[in-house]
Amino acid sequence: MSLSSVLLKRLQIQRRIIAAVNVHGTRSFTTMEGHRPTIVHKRSLDILHDPWFNKGTAFSMTERDRLDLRGLLPPNVMTSEQQIERFMADLKRLELSARDGPSDPNNLAKWRILNRLHDRNETMYYKVLIDNIEEYAPVVYTPTVGLVCQNYSGLFRRPRGMYFSVEDRGEMMSMVYNWPADQVDMIVVTDGSRILGLGDLGVQGIGIAIGKLDLYVAAAGINPQRVLPVMIDVGTNNEKLLKDPLYLGLQEHRLDGEEYLAVIDEFMEAVFTRWPNVIVQFEDFQTKWAFKLLQRYRNDYRMFNDDVQGTAGVALAGLLGAVRAQGRPMIDFPKMKIVVAGAGSAGIGVLNAARKTMARMLGDTEVAFESARSQFWVVDANGLLTEERRIIDPDARPFARKVKETERQGLREGAKLVEVVQQVKPDVLLGLSAVGGLFSKEVLEALKGSTSTKPAIFPMSNPTKNAECTPEDAFSIVGDNIIFASGSPFANVDLGNGHLGHCNQANNMFLFPGIGLGTLLSGSRIVSDGMLQAAAECLAAYMTEEEVLQGIIYPSISRIRDITKEVAAAVIKEAIEEDLAEGYREMDGRELKKFNEEEIKSYVKNNMWSPEYPTLVYHKD
Repeated sequence: MSLSSVLLKRLQIQRRIIAAVNVHGTRSFTTMEGHRPTIVHKRSLDILHDPWFNKGTAFSMTERDRLDLRGLLPPNVMTSEQQIERFMADLKRLELSARDGPSDPNNLAKWRILNRLHDRNETMYYKVLIDNIEEYAPVVYTPTVGLVCQNYSGLFRRPRGMYFSVEDRGEMMSMVYNWPADQVDMIVVTDGSRILGLGDLGVQGIGIAIGKLDLYVAAAGINPQRVLPVMIDVGTNNEKLLKDPLYLGLQEHRLDGEEYLAVIDEFMEAVFTRWPNVIVQFEDFQTKWAFKLLQRYRNDYRMFNDDVQGTAGVALAGLLGAVRAQGRPMIDFPKMKIVVAGAGSAGIGVLNAARKTMARMLGDTEVAFESARSQFWVVDANGLLTEERRIIDPDARPFARKVKETERQGLREGAKLVEVVQQVKPDVLLGLSAVGGLFSKEVLEALKGSTSTKPAIFPMSNPTKNAECTPEDAFSIVGDNIIFASGSPFANVDLGNGHLGHCNQANNMFLFPGIGLGTLLSGSRIVSDGMLQAAAECLAAYMTEEEVLQGIIYPSISRIRDITKEVAAAVIKEAIEEDLAEGYREMDGRELKKFNEEEIKSYVKNNMWSPEYPTLVYHKD
């Protein structure tokens, strides 16, 4: 057979695998994460000690013979459902007994128990997490992950992920080959400098990268064998950690300037050399570096910053949802008056995203862009930000109010938040300050003067103790007719007479898994502004009109797999429209561009990993 005939036959087989015509005349796609046997190069106790492949008592008798496991497990073969039932019974019983004492909260006890399962059986761990996502997302992610990071040196039992440090300069290119996976789709990296609203936690910040990737697996169906949490340890300025003899990281002050950039540059070059198609999500870098690193890499690498871009997208979806909830047409969004408390990386990210959206609605001209700027009032630790301030962060400068504007409103440079709310009478009060209780009784009382009949209150700082206010305070002080959304989860508020005050959670997990999955499956070499905008608008449109008018502007976390599928499909669609889509694995970019909307969603769904035990076949290495 000629070479051309072989290639033609291979191409025909590949096309049949990728797309087939079903009885309804539409294309269906076989999953890339299907039920194919998995080749392993280990047997006996080595398999039982490997969380990637261990099934515990679910190994069939034929597998036990094939993998030399007979006699190493109890004789009764259990289904995965029976295993989970047994684990959940143990979890409920151990939640209290696993506590170290009064200072060890119940959720930290749950985290410990779940982490032990993660250490021995990844498939079962993710099955438990997906099936109980509403209960356990707050355990593996915010708010509990903050507590985990604060105590990580004491909680550390076995390594998970990779650690690159200042002392590894010049060695990172070889170090990446120490990771056992030949394919990595998703990396979450942090330098531990600004973990949630808890500040510099140094090497202990690895916990946030692990938690984020747990959600990539649970929500987006990224294969857990192809994710990698990374900590870049450049030191810490946390004096407590510098003096702690049990601290696991470098006990020296943080690297800065060009030396710091050189370390991050070396890391990025190393990971993209070994895994050219990987996506890197930057997480919890201090404001000083978050924007600089984003601008430095975003046009050359597949990367994004969730604190800047993910938070902005989720907040933007909430702002657009608030317009709908107030019964106004979407074109009214550029008329909304928004007071933002907090000018860090998250706050500035939200301001930029909202301003661009407003400008686009107004015609996308320079005049529209300038007009949109005037809808925001930024209040940071020094009060209202105006052009009179002597030192202004360059990223915040576009949102500094002009002196004449502030004078007309009876305000001045450095005016307190309560004064700004009193004078501006905003439609939205948005908090990204990481200052718990910042929306005091006086501030909330001032918001009662809002010109909106249904003002929105968004205390978005994490973890829970950093929330700018509680829903109970918001509803009791401002009134029943408000829209409430927070970064951390809160229970709905009983307003009496059978009415509920809905506590929406403006959680980044509604967006970042879909952004990552959509970028991966599209094959786009960058994460464009248009792709991020498409993700935010998809989330904003997800809720029905009936739900929105009840004040429900974000979905329940129990729907996270479906939300992620929709967001990923929107990202792919935008990548195709921008001519960025190059395809993924067997899916050629040209074929992908032929898909209609339903076919894109089917493609996404079929490429989402599900936690099911594969058949294991031993092959001698």
